[in-house]
Amino acid sequence: MVMSGCGRAARKRKKKRNGALQSGIKCHCVNTSCCAIHLSHIFTSPNMSSSCLVSLSHRPEYVELLRFLHQRGFASTPLQPALFPDTGRGLRALRSIKPHQLMISLPESCLLTTSTVLDSYLGRYIKSWTPRPSPLLALCVFLVCERHRGADADWSPYIGALPASYTCAAYLAYDVAALLPVGMRRRALEQKDAVREMHSSNRDFFKTLQPILSQPAEDVLTFEALRWAWCSVNTRSVFMRHPSNRFLCGRDDYALAPFLDLLNHHPDVQVKAGFNHETKSYEIRSVGGTRAFQQAFINYGCHDNQRLLLEYGFVAAGNPHGVVYLDAEMLRQVVKGDTRSLEQKMKFLADNNFLKNLTVSSEGPGWRLMTVLRLMSLPQTLRHRWKAVLRGQAVGEEAERTSLRTAQALCQRLLHDTLAALDKISKLLQDGEPRLGEQLRLVQSLRLEEKCILGRCLESLSASLSEVNYLLGAFR
Repeated sequence: MVMSGCGRAARKRKKKRNGALQSGIKCHCVNTSCCAIHLSHIFTSPNMSSSCLVSLSHRPEYVELLRFLHQRGFASTPLQPALFPDTGRGLRALRSIKPHQLMISLPESCLLTTSTVLDSYLGRYIKSWTPRPSPLLALCVFLVCERHRGADADWSPYIGALPASYTCAAYLAYDVAALLPVGMRRRALEQKDAVREMHSSNRDFFKTLQPILSQPAEDVLTFEALRWAWCSVNTRSVFMRHPSNRFLCGRDDYALAPFLDLLNHHPDVQVKAGFNHETKSYEIRSVGGTRAFQQAFINYGCHDNQRLLLEYGFVAAGNPHGVVYLDAEMLRQVVKGDTRSLEQKMKFLADNNFLKNLTVSSEGPGWRLMTVLRLMSLPQTLRHRWKAVLRGQAVGEEAERTSLRTAQALCQRLLHDTLAALDKISKLLQDGEPRLGEQLRLVQSLRLEEKCILGRCLESLSASLSEVNYLLGAFR
């Protein structure tokens, strides 16, 4: 009996991820700059020199933002807004930040939460509306109304510092979304539909806000405006649990954190983040520290590039958590064998929730995928062993070789699809469509990362197959 090296690699990855320090920053999200500059995303070491950076501290929007926050109790910080050549807008350290030292402490009065909204001019309208709005809707409507009020808005300094648009899935053109991997394309369209549904299903509520608007409600609370607000909350909010509120429906754990949300993500950085109930502030501490004049980073968690692009609108080059997802339909097309037996196995796997999150990484196929392929390699006469295989029981050398060969075929199919998408993107970029150029380059970054992952995975599979072939030959 033999288990492939792919299983060992998966266990190493799992151990590494389980040992990683949780950031305390929820994935719905503290976005990085979201300045629509995250295109190449070639992350250097956090302590490498950030050459060619441009200070942004003199820009009016940041001067106004910091003045606004200081008036609300925000003390001085060792961080300063800057434009970096590799990650776009972020924060650099003006002096060395030692390990476990406080990077930033934002008082509760500086956080924009549903309590802020309910205490504002919107409160009476939300409290009187049935059915109760969600916390997300309340925050989105508040952002749109504040932007509509312009300089008269209480939070205008924060609104002025927010991006005008985003590059997460809700903003992707349909032609660009069509170039995403199959499963990711489906999730991107679901995100777009979710925003459109939020807009269409709340038009009657929007009309009740006419007394506080200087233009017709339908001209202010448009789909485009709500999409901008939805992405602002989804990409930039930090996790902060709030007690249930009788005026709102659903879990309330959003908090928009001005200035703090300028911090960029780096997959190798560790931080401790969360709301400190003693100081009444949202705090972030750097675990490893940051050198003076270098960019300060945070970490959202172990997110692969598909998740980063969908939710945050950027791709991290060389992401250690990078994987390529396999669609169940592709599995059905590549696996050879009796049709009836294949369908029985697919149903068994689906019933046991084993057809989701099938991935390959640079180290090889994921454990779930190899488990599925091992079960697929068994003849119908060994159906009584299916459950045991799902629990991790080894299969024979011949079945293992079949599993690895199928994994190879799947990776080659994924690579073919990736190369085809890259070819289409290249042709579209050559056509010079300025409206789609930025989005196309973003998807191109994702596909190039997947190309590298699949190439390394095929190398790993070749090594594993050689090992199995050697063992088979030795015992014959």
